[in-house]
Amino acid sequence: MKKVVLGIGGIILATSIYAAKLQSIPAWYYKIKNISKQKEAFFKILKPLVKEENAKIEKERKFVIEFFNDYYKNPFIKKDRLNNLIKLAKKYRIKNIYNKKEYLIKIDTIPDSLVLAQAALESGWGKSRFAREANNLFGEWTFGKNGLIPQNREEGKNHKIRVFKTISDSIASYMLNLNRHRAYKEFRMARYLSRKKGVKFSGLKAAMMMQRYSQIGKRYNKLVSSIIKKNRLHLHDS
Repeated sequence: MKKVVLGIGGIILATSIYAAKLQSIPAWYYKIKNISKQKEAFFKILKPLVKEENAKIEKERKFVIEFFNDYYKNPFIKKDRLNNLIKLAKKYRIKNIYNKKEYLIKIDTIPDSLVLAQAALESGWGKSRFAREANNLFGEWTFGKNGLIPQNREEGKNHKIRVFKTISDSIASYMLNLNRHRAYKEFRMARYLSRKKGVKFSGLKAAMMMQRYSQIGKRYNKLVSSIIKKNRLHLHDS
């Protein structure tokens, strides 16, 4: 990889070419002094990674749709395809593997603007200790052996901050969390109904259903939507 020359033109070029290869937020990002330029670079770094993870979800969703289209015509499905369905059911915590509706509710993309806004909020624009040391952009916890101990963790608590190999892994884990955790049922159902009606499900609409993501409740929704509006992130939504 060639050395990146700082300056917003060089930054934008570098992020568009190399973003998919990044393991962590690059060191040059933290050298940007201008706040607005740094924010722009932050989104430039993450946007292709977000789209890449959403593309993977779209591929899973397409498989489910094609599987059930074929299954309804002929219930004798090849073993490898059935095994793939079983893997998806396990991944998304679907108990009845033949419940097509539940797959379609859970296996769907996350609005780009929501991902970008929450990444900015939860990681302090990539400057938090968790983002720097653990590639953790969304403050996800773990109760396993591996993880970073929060500096201000309350006495008696045993949670840690999850460590990710790459920032893409952090994005994928966050998306899976929204798509399968019971705390975000309202979000998933609103997305499902919007798709059924052929109506765009925007990040701003999704942001107003994120109160379970933070201890501050509905105030959190306003913080996320504010970041989307101020940075015009809604323009990133497909």
